[in-house]
Amino acid sequence: MELAANMRCLVCQNQTLADSHSGFAADLRQEMREMIKQGKSNKEIVDFMVARFGDFILFNPPMKSTTILLWFGPFILLLIGGSILIISLLRRRRRVPEMQQLSPADLERAEKLLGGQDGEEQEA
Repeated sequence: MELAANMRCLVCQNQTLADSHSGFAADLRQEMREMIKQGKSNKEIVDFMVARFGDFILFNPPMKSTTILLWFGPFILLLIGGSILIISLLRRRRRVPEMQQLSPADLERAEKLLGGQDGEEQEA
């Protein structure tokens, strides 16, 4: 049944009415069969289901003011999360002090201190 394949099971939410084994989906499939026997068109059946359960029952809800969040919500959340991540990384980077370059005198002093060690500790 093509109609049931394009509608979401409101109990399972990730399955179509055709794939769902819930009692709700079975009842809706039976109701659709009855409407088809009555001679109703596919558009009339879809309109009835939308009027009864809202646009969420459709796997591809139409773009309108009430479904804007369904269409763009995931992208908005992704942008917000990415922005928070970037801002926190930039703030953390500012807090970390940059390493200072050693002056030639400091380098010479460090080499003298480490000069004879070759990985072994010097005797005191």
